[in-house]
Formats: sequence, C-alpha cells, structure tokens
Amino acid sequence: MSDALKHECGIAVIRLLKPLEFYKEKYGSAFYGVNKMYLMMEKQHNRGQDGAGFASIKLNTKPGERYISRVRSVQQQPIQDIFAQINQRINKDLTEHPEYADDVALQKRHIPYIGEVLLGHVRYGTFGKNSVESVHPFLRQNNWMHRNLIMAGNFNMTNVKELFRNLVELGQHPKEYTDTITIMEKIGHFLDDAVSKIYKEVKKEGYNKMEASPLIGERLNVAKILKRAAKNWDGGYAMAGLIGHGDSFVLRDPAGIRPAYYYKDDEVVVIASERPVIQTVFNVEYKDVKELAPGHAIITKKSGDTKIKKILEPLERKACSFERIYFSRGSDAEIYQERKMLGKLLMPKVLDAIDKDTKNTVFSYIPNTAETSFFGMIETVEDFLNEKKTAAILKGNYKLSAEKVTQILSERPRIEKIAIKDAKLRTFITEDSSRDDLVAHVYDITYGVIKPTDNLVIIDDSIVRGTTLKKSIIKMLDRLHPKKIVVVSSAPQIRYPDCYGIDMANLEGLVAFRAALGLLQDIGKYNIIEEIYQRCKAQEDLEDIDVQNFVKEVYAPFTDEQISDKIAELLSDEGVKAEVKIIFQSVENLHKACPKHLGDWYFTGDYPTVGGNRVVNRAFINFYEGNKERAY
Repeated sequence: MSDALKHECGIAVIRLLKPLEFYKEKYGSAFYGVNKMYLMMEKQHNRGQDGAGFASIKLNTKPGERYISRVRSVQQQPIQDIFAQINQRINKDLTEHPEYADDVALQKRHIPYIGEVLLGHVRYGTFGKNSVESVHPFLRQNNWMHRNLIMAGNFNMTNVKELFRNLVELGQHPKEYTDTITIMEKIGHFLDDAVSKIYKEVKKEGYNKMEASPLIGERLNVAKILKRAAKNWDGGYAMAGLIGHGDSFVLRDPAGIRPAYYYKDDEVVVIASERPVIQTVFNVEYKDVKELAPGHAIITKKSGDTKIKKILEPLERKACSFERIYFSRGSDAEIYQERKMLGKLLMPKVLDAIDKDTKNTVFSYIPNTAETSFFGMIETVEDFLNEKKTAAILKGNYKLSAEKVTQILSERPRIEKIAIKDAKLRTFITEDSSRDDLVAHVYDITYGVIKPTDNLVIIDDSIVRGTTLKKSIIKMLDRLHPKKIVVVSSAPQIRYPDCYGIDMANLEGLVAFRAALGLLQDIGKYNIIEEIYQRCKAQEDLEDIDVQNFVKEVYAPFTDEQISDKIAELLSDEGVKAEVKIIFQSVENLHKACPKHLGDWYFTGDYPTVGGNRVVNRAFINFYEGNKERAY
C-alpha cells in the first residue's frame, strides 16, 4: 500500500495441555511455549509495529511464588526487544543457577515467563498514545488468583463513551478513558461478581477460605461472565483473556468483523488472528485450523477442557474485506487466490483504458502487497493475448509463413519492476511537518524501460489518502515520459471512515471524499453539505438503532467513474505531462473475489453495527466544524 495506513493488531494465545516436562522430553526444552509464541508474533508482525507484549501464567503454583509474568515494548523492533529481555532473564538465571538446567520443576518455580498459558500481542496504535502503558496485554491485578485478568485484543469499540459511563454507574473509577481499559474493567466487574457468588456458595457448603480457592476456579463460568460483560459492546473485536488461576478465552464479535482462528490437539490449544501463522508455526494442515464463529468464544479451563460457546447472537456476517486485500499475510491459501482474482477482475477496465494496446503498454505494481493482484492481472492479459494470437493465426487461413507465426506468438505482456520501495526510509515518516518531503523519496524508479509511446499500468492494493501517489509516485512515473499513466486499485474507492480497528477516523483525509466535495462545487451543489450537517446534528441524541448514515448523500449525485476521474485530477500536479487515469475495483467484483468477507462499510457506508452510523455522522460533523478529534 502506498499510503501510510495503520494495520490491524494481532493476537496469539497458546495453552499447553501437558506438563512442561513433556515438552522438555519431546522437543528438548521447557521453553517450548515461549519459543512458539515468539514465532507466532513474528509471523504476525505485519499487523503491528507500534508495540508488542507478552504475558504468561504458571499453573498450580504455591502461595508466595510468582505465577504471572508480563513484558511490553515500544522499541523500533518491539517483538525482538521483548524476547531479548525474556532470553536475557532466562540465560541469567540458568547461568547463576546451573542446577536449573535439567530440572524443569526448578525452572518453572524460579524463572519468569515459563508457563502453560501464554498471550502475545502485536499493536498498531489507533486509540490512545503510543507509550508502553498503551501496549497490550493489560493486567488487572488482585490478591485473589481468580480475580487477576490479563487482556489483549484486535478491536475498536464505537460506543466507548456509553461503556465508560456504565462503569461509572456501577461505582467504578476507571484509570483511563480507552476502549481497552473500559472492556477489561467491564469483564473484571462481572468476574469479581462471579467469584464472590461462588465463594458464598462453597462457604455455605462448609468449605473454609483456603479450600474454596480451587473450587472457585473449577466452577467459574467464563461464558456467563462474557455474556454479561459483552451485552452492550458495539464494535469489531477478537478479544483474548487469561484469568489468574489458568482459564483462558478468545471472544469474536457477532458480525465476524475481526478474524480469529484456532487449532487444538492433545498437546496445545492455539488461537491467532491469521490461519497461516498457526499452520506454519505448528506444521499443521489448512483443514486442521478452524475459524472461530462470530459471536462465539473458545474457552479453555484450567483443567484443559476446551469448548466453543455462543456468547452473543451472531449478526449478518460482515468479515472485514480489507483483511483479504491488505492486512493479512498473503500466504493464506484462500487469500492468495482472492488477491489474484481482484487483479483479474480489474482487467476489462484496464484494457479499455489502454485501448487494448498491450504492445505499447508496460505493466507493473506498487510493492509489496499489490504483487499478488498483479499476478492475477497479468494472467488475464496473457489470456487476452492468447485469444488475439489465435484469431490472427486463424485469419491467415493457415497460409502464414513460419516467420509470421513466430512474430504473432512472440507478443507477450511487458512486465517491469518500475517502483522500488526503499523500506529504510519508511520508519522515519511520522509527523506531518516533515512528511511531504520524506514521502517523495520512499520509492525509487527503474529508468530506461519506458518509451514515449508507452502506456504505463501500475497496480496498488488500495488508495486511501492518495498522499504518496500525489507527492511521489505519479511524479516519479511521469519522469519516465510515458504517454499515459494508469493507476489501478485492487480495492474500491474508500469513502467512509473505519471504526472497528483501522486508523481511518477522518473523512477529509480520504481522497474519494475530497473528490466528491470537488464535484459538488463543480456542479454548484455544495450547499447540500450544510443540509447533511444539520441532519447529522439532529441525530446526535437518538438511540443508535435509529441513526442513519447521511454521508452517503455526498456521493449520491455521481457515478463511480466521475469520482475516479476527479481523484485523478486531484492527484495530478500541473507539472505532470502524461495523461493520468485511475481505475478502482467495483464493490460487486470485490464480493466476487472475496465471497466470505463481505464487510465493505469503508466502500459502501453500510456499517455492520448500529454504532457505525453514529461514527460516520460524527466524522462528518467533525469535518464540517473543523474539529480534529476522533469520531469514536
């Protein structure tokens, strides 16, 4: 993706079902779980670069022994940093205590991070500051083992204000106004309540306080706690939690917006945000890794008993299509084919844009996530050329010379690597004041392969703000002096903010929105902006269920092509000599390519939860009033 767009967070949970001695004997190390967690987090590094965190729980420890460990980092390479800290501590203890080397019981008792229940998180900050205090996992501490709660998630809530107010009404005093703290305290409230009720029950049965403790862990109904806590949540989420005595869970939102996959055998239970991560790290088949159903939780008790429980009634499935276009690793078998199909489905429009003149067209892509769609696009060009060759040969009535046949057959797509990403520069592009100058140098280009008579077709996976295209890529491509530049987006026009995890909170940042505003000015209908603002304001005090998305009216007067042409105009500076054409995927073709992931609210404005409409209207109000606050 050429624009700097925040990714999704990633979660990883490992529950070891055997004693640590088993892994020492079979795999050579009691650190088996820690090593696997490192791999799972690195394999999901694409989902988060602002921070990373790890937490573990040891089962069946004695009072006075440390059983919870946590480490977090916001260093430039946060995953490597936290595991460097873990390894440093482990090596230090093993060096100072040689007797630990072959004694797993001593290792577990004295060395932190080695446990049976492990939670990892990679983070892109969307809500709150990017400090170590904002990095998951979060820890809610208590001297009662069962009331300790560790949480991490891939999520955003649209109704944080309401949830925060609910906590205050319950008598709590949350230490921060963030969705993570709010969610954790909500679960914590019902966890406390459940523990208290079970304690009263076992006390009536004649057990003393010490005897009650293991019984509380056995009887704790995690599914019931989650049902009570999640009742009013509105958002997209895959929420992971560990409870101090050893229970663990991952809960997925009822629309299936955020992804979660799991694998279980007699040694481990594993949950992650992406399927191929589990396949690769645990060397298992595609069919063995299951998708967690929307509205369901996978819950593993301290005993190791694992069940899938329905927590919330599933809504219409609206799994995030951006996961397929961009966020998730392309090594997933389904995602790879879907991305190729996105490229294939664009080709009719591309061929029209170049007047089917493939002989004088060079095809390329924006590295690196658009590469797979590029392959699909080229396969379709090859199919087109094969039809063209067949027609030419048949037209010759079999009287063609060998030289002529060779000439016909020799035509193939002209493929070049035109844009080359200089990844070293990417990490420095942070603040707006220095962004424009730096963004112009993120990509290098290949000279000497484009002729003045050539069209240049280059595919990107999506166009969000258009900043890098305008400031860098189109200007660079124009220096190659092509006749025409065709920029192709494998995703449709991004018209609306996302409020379920992606950092797209402001409407005015979206180039499609700016294009629609420009078109309204062109036709003298900009006054409808005031009308839409008034309608949005009138809905501020309505119940979420009654709120409509009035921002759709900004785009209603125009065809997709009109908006695409206006975007091309906005992204082309006066100095650009080549004709610039921008082609977007249609929503219809997106659904054809990704039939199981129909979440398209950023393209269509059809939000899967009632809170989404409130967020988009709030984003419009913020735009109209010049307010830079987040809409959620």
